[in-house]
Amino acid sequence: MASKTNEPPVTTDHHVRWHAGIPASVVDAGHRIKDVLTYSSAYLVFIAMVEVLTVHLVLSLPLNPASVVVGLVTFAVYAGDRIADAEDDELSSPERSAFVTRHRRLLSMLTAGTYGLAIALSITGGPLALGITLLPGAFWILYASEWLPTLGSYFKRLKRILVVNSAIVALAWAIAVVGLPMAFAEASVTPLAGVVFVYLFVDTFVNTEIPNVRDVAADEAVGVSTIPVVFGIQRTRHVLYGLDLSLIAFVGAALASGVVSTPVAAAILLGLGYALVLAWFVGRSAAPGRLAIAGEAKHLVVFALLLVFTTGL
Repeated sequence: MASKTNEPPVTTDHHVRWHAGIPASVVDAGHRIKDVLTYSSAYLVFIAMVEVLTVHLVLSLPLNPASVVVGLVTFAVYAGDRIADAEDDELSSPERSAFVTRHRRLLSMLTAGTYGLAIALSITGGPLALGITLLPGAFWILYASEWLPTLGSYFKRLKRILVVNSAIVALAWAIAVVGLPMAFAEASVTPLAGVVFVYLFVDTFVNTEIPNVRDVAADEAVGVSTIPVVFGIQRTRHVLYGLDLSLIAFVGAALASGVVSTPVAAAILLGLGYALVLAWFVGRSAAPGRLAIAGEAKHLVVFALLLVFTTGL
């Protein structure tokens, strides 16, 4: 899941007319709610929970606390990351940096509290569930912290290394989203679970690179190597096309071999069609932060399609 979202306020005549007649206090409250949901990573909590429910549905797992645990971990890890990167974000995401700096103490308390609650809930699922719950936090420490400082320049923060930075995020969340509901349900690993894992890993990698397009200048300034920084925006778009098309071929092969059912494949493939459309807008959109949110929101689309195709709702 991507964690960079910041947009300048829109001040077109259309929006001015839309606000006309609405009390200023209501408009202000709406902006505050939007800031909290966006800059604190709270909106990602809902999307992460839907991803876990999607895994429940695809793998026919009984409902369990996994979605709640993943939601809590999502908030804790992304809020913690935004606190740690508040200074670096001043260039690429000044509004988010200001919000996080202003509420640093509260966010720090919520980060510790939510992760603590997630750990407590995961204990009820056994040692494997506990280990998977701890994994995103451990990956975040590797991803965002200086490590092995005595070795000097031989090692850099993993967050600054090309491909590794996005891959480690994708791996942590794919393991958590697929593994945790299976651990709670004590389910065996199946070929279908493997297909879902690969899909979520590659899809999360793509969603992590989308906001990097907007942050090229800021990432270059702090020494972070991303695909847009190294290869440019046009080639990044082509990379995203390639990854999405590879997933389409992968899911198609899984369908042909009987590993994935037609309703599941149809929902995922339609979602990947949506992803290809978004990839076309990469580097062309005037609102790249909203494009990143749209990429994450694809999981809502896939889940809704799955409900329709598998339950007839």
